[in-house]
Amino acid sequence: MKNCMKTALVLAGLVTAALPGFAQEVEAGKGLFTTCVACHGENAEGNKALNAPRLNHLEPVYIAAQLDKFRGGIRGGDGASASARQMAPMAAVLADEQAVQDVAAYIASLDSEPSAATIEGDTVMGADYYNQFCGACHGAAAQGNLSLNSPRLAGGDDWYLEAQLLAFRAGQRGADPRDTTGRQMRAMAVILPDEQAVKDVVAFLHGLEQ
Repeated sequence: MKNCMKTALVLAGLVTAALPGFAQEVEAGKGLFTTCVACHGENAEGNKALNAPRLNHLEPVYIAAQLDKFRGGIRGGDGASASARQMAPMAAVLADEQAVQDVAAYIASLDSEPSAATIEGDTVMGADYYNQFCGACHGAAAQGNLSLNSPRLAGGDDWYLEAQLLAFRAGQRGADPRDTTGRQMRAMAVILPDEQAVKDVVAFLHGLEQ
């Protein structure tokens, strides 16, 4: 089942998707994605045991931006989490920006299915926190807002969303001075009062997918 945001993106991009160049990007990306399958899965569905998140619900622009950050050392440096440090050399395998765009296009073409809940939290409190601190950028339904460089959050693995919020709070992500959007996100993540609030927000976000 494709989620609503992906459906909207597909509908908005029907003309682009019909162009030969787009099809070529997807086909080229399929070949490049074989390097990623061992961790992220054949359908980019993710693998919690390997700390490899689901990717197939994300916008291609966001996927490409994060790959560029890994390739440029903005993410995955010495102060990053272990999983981010593992991702950096994998992203570096991509030869150039065209390869990044190709992989992102391929991932975005894959079917997206809801992920299983692994985090328990108070969804009512989570909704309150989200509406106060997150909704203005990420959207009322956590659908994302590319004009603000804010990715879709609904439909993401709850364990990964929790890990990233904690990484922002701990300074493992968003600390690089070149990471403008990451630094903005870090400033918002630290507003949450404690780790229980993180769980509450994540539980709320996961419920939006169901």
